[in-house]
Amino acid sequence: MKKIDVAKKALALHKKLGGKIRIVPAAPIRNRADLSLVYTPGVAAVSSYVAKNPKEARAYTMKGRSVAVISDGSAVLGLGNIGALGALPVMEGKCAIFKTFADVDAVPLVLDTQDTEKIIEAVLAVAPAFGGINLEDIAAPKCFEIERRVSEALDIPVMHDDQHGTAIVVLAGMINALKVVGKKLDTARFVILGAGAAGTATAKLLHVAGAKNIIVLDSKGIVNRGRPEAHKRLLATYNTKGVTGGLREALKGADVLLGVSGPNLVKADDIRLMAKKAIVFAMANPTPEIMPDEAKRGGAMVVGTGRSDYPNQINNSLAFPGVFRGALDHRVTKITDAMKLKAARAIAALVARPTADRVIPDMFDKRAPLAVAKAIR
Repeated sequence: MKKIDVAKKALALHKKLGGKIRIVPAAPIRNRADLSLVYTPGVAAVSSYVAKNPKEARAYTMKGRSVAVISDGSAVLGLGNIGALGALPVMEGKCAIFKTFADVDAVPLVLDTQDTEKIIEAVLAVAPAFGGINLEDIAAPKCFEIERRVSEALDIPVMHDDQHGTAIVVLAGMINALKVVGKKLDTARFVILGAGAAGTATAKLLHVAGAKNIIVLDSKGIVNRGRPEAHKRLLATYNTKGVTGGLREALKGADVLLGVSGPNLVKADDIRLMAKKAIVFAMANPTPEIMPDEAKRGGAMVVGTGRSDYPNQINNSLAFPGVFRGALDHRVTKITDAMKLKAARAIAALVARPTADRVIPDMFDKRAPLAVAKAIR
């Protein structure tokens, strides 16, 4: 389906429906007797009980099965800083995916502020109603501080999906891709094009998983320890060979290229600089850093994108529904690196015999959210 056709059909669908999310009562209100239980006078007993027993709120209210999907619209997928209203359709979509794939009730909340302190204040203020917080499409570097401080302040799981959802699925695909090409995580050379939220979290999780040589680039070239941003100084420590320069210098002899930046930044000639049997995950949406056919012309053996019209779709939907399903079911208070590693390995294990065209499960594989949820405990 052509991009223009998708755009027209999406606009028509959203206008017809008036958005993708509905609020549906769990208990029907058919008569006065029902109303007396759902609302007054009966609800007073529930409110009094929960007020005196706050830990029971998960059992007696929506808190035990609900997640807030929160964005300030500062880094909306492929569109940049388009603000709160522009972010709302995307947040609605995430909520629809939560319900469809993991039966998690999710509520989209877009904030009319892009100030770090005000975002933190707003998230903490609404948190009592929810069993988890999914931060979404918040620009780096403020997203790092927001997630850290909110997570420290709350006793419910908080995850910035652009960071950790991406990292989990990339690692899952990488586990199988490395099997296909006969290479190992701890000896492979990784190049990550993009030092924002997704690139930073992916580099960190690869490092935790055992990768020892990771070069990260931003628009200025290979990040080094002299950068003013704290997260980039950390990323520079993963460049154990001390490689300097730009993309071509980074790619010489590299085994893996991970793109989390922008469209058409890499050519087939760049891929030819890589080691034999190279792996390329070009995940910019809707147009990747390099199209799969061109990457293969350059010699790549395994190619993945964020798109559904090519093999090996690296899609966050394989991770975040199951992460929060497991967190809610097991009353997890923090999403740890150990849980992310287990989730990635669980996703990878769903592909029994990886091939160059199948290193990751299909996002409609119903086993994925169950496997991830089991890992989050």
